[in-house]
Amino acid sequence: MKAVVFNPFSGLSGDMIVASLLDIGANKKLVKDAMTSVGDVDVQISKANKLGISATKVKVKSNNDQVTSYKKIIKMIKESGLGDSVIEDSVSIYERISDAESKVYETPKDRLRSQDVGGFDAIADVIGACAAFHNLGLDKCEIYSTPICRWEWFENTTRGGPPITSPIIMEIIRNSCLNTKYRTGPVAQETINTTGVAILAHFINECNVFFPKIQIKRVGYGEGGKHPEIQNLLRTVIGETDEKLISDRIDVLEVIVDDITGNALGNLIQELMSSGAKDVAVTPANIKKGRPGYMIRVMAHPADTNRLIKKMVQEKGSLSTMVMPVKRLITNRQIIPTMINIGRNRREVNVKIATDTRGSILNISAEFEDCKKVAVELGVSVKEVIRMAECVAWSRLSGIEKKTYSCESKKRLD
Repeated sequence: MKAVVFNPFSGLSGDMIVASLLDIGANKKLVKDAMTSVGDVDVQISKANKLGISATKVKVKSNNDQVTSYKKIIKMIKESGLGDSVIEDSVSIYERISDAESKVYETPKDRLRSQDVGGFDAIADVIGACAAFHNLGLDKCEIYSTPICRWEWFENTTRGGPPITSPIIMEIIRNSCLNTKYRTGPVAQETINTTGVAILAHFINECNVFFPKIQIKRVGYGEGGKHPEIQNLLRTVIGETDEKLISDRIDVLEVIVDDITGNALGNLIQELMSSGAKDVAVTPANIKKGRPGYMIRVMAHPADTNRLIKKMVQEKGSLSTMVMPVKRLITNRQIIPTMINIGRNRREVNVKIATDTRGSILNISAEFEDCKKVAVELGVSVKEVIRMAECVAWSRLSGIEKKTYSCESKKRLD
C-alpha cells in the first residue's frame, strides 16, 4: 500500500507544503491554475538550493491587500469551480482554522477576520495544497507526519527568553494528532505558520517520531524562503508499505456497570450506535464485592469520543470511562449486487467483498437482511439463500482473475 510521510524537520508553512508536493511530481499547471482561481494572486514556481539541498520554491503574491472574512472565504471556495474533493478539503481546513480562532479570540466564526489566513495568498496556499494532494492521488494513501520541528531562540540575557508561540497554532495542534519538538538555534522568528499546520492537521492519519517502515519511491523538498541561516525545508516522502490491510486509529471506551436492567442496556446500545459508535459490545463481569455486572466496550472515531461518553453519562449515569487509543487493521469492503436463481425464481441480493490493498479476495459474505427477505418470499431457508449467493459470488469473481478483484472490475454479478 502507498504511504506518504511529511517530515517538517525545519519549519512548516502552506507554500512549503505546495512546493514539496510539486517537487515530488504534482502537475505544476494544474496546481497553479487552482491557486489563481480564487482571488487576484501571482504564483511563481522555481527551483532553489537551500544550503546544499535542491528544492522547489513557491512564491505567492496577493495583488489585493484586503483581509477577507471566513464567511466570504468559504463562499469563494465553494463557487471556485474546482473539483469536489479539492473544495471539500479546502473548506474543512478553513473550518479547522476558524474553530481554533473562534475559541482563542472568543469570537463567533461568522465575525472572524484574520490577517494571517484571511489574505488571498493564504487561500491560494490552501487550495494549492489540496489540488496537489489529489493530483498525486494521495487521498488513497496512508498519510503520516513526523513531529513538527520548531526552533527555540533566546535573548541575550542571563536567563534568556521564551519562544514566541501562536495560540492559534497550539489550538489546532491540540485538536489533531500532530505533535511538536523544539530545537535550539540562531532563529529569531517563528518557523511555522497557521496555514501549514492546519493543512497537515487535516490530511495526516498518524504522527510518529520515527518514519514508518516503507520502501521509499520519491522524495520532494519545499523551501520556506525565509531564515537563510537554516535549512528551512519541508521534506515529503512517498513510498510503499508491506501492510496488506488498511490501518486507522480508533478509541475504545470501556465502562463497568452493575445497576442496569436488560431493557435499559438494550436501549443504551441503540442510543450509542445511533450517536456514531462503530460498534458496541457487552460482556458479563464480576465486579467489586463479588457482584455481577457488565463491561460495556464501545469502538469510536476519536472525533466522536466525547459525545459518546456524554451519552453514556446521560443514559446510565456512569461516573468514569476508560479511553484507550488503538490501531485497527481493516479490509477494503465493497457491496456488489448479485443475481441468484432459486428454482425458476431469479432474485438479487447484496454480497460484501473483502479484499486486501492488493486486490486479493479475503472473504465474501451475503447480506443477511437481503437473504432473509428472499427466503421469506420464496419459502426457503435463509441458510440456503446465503450459501447460494456466496457460491455465485465466489465463482463469478474467481473467473475474473483468480481471486484477485478490483472494485471497478464489475458493478453487478449477473
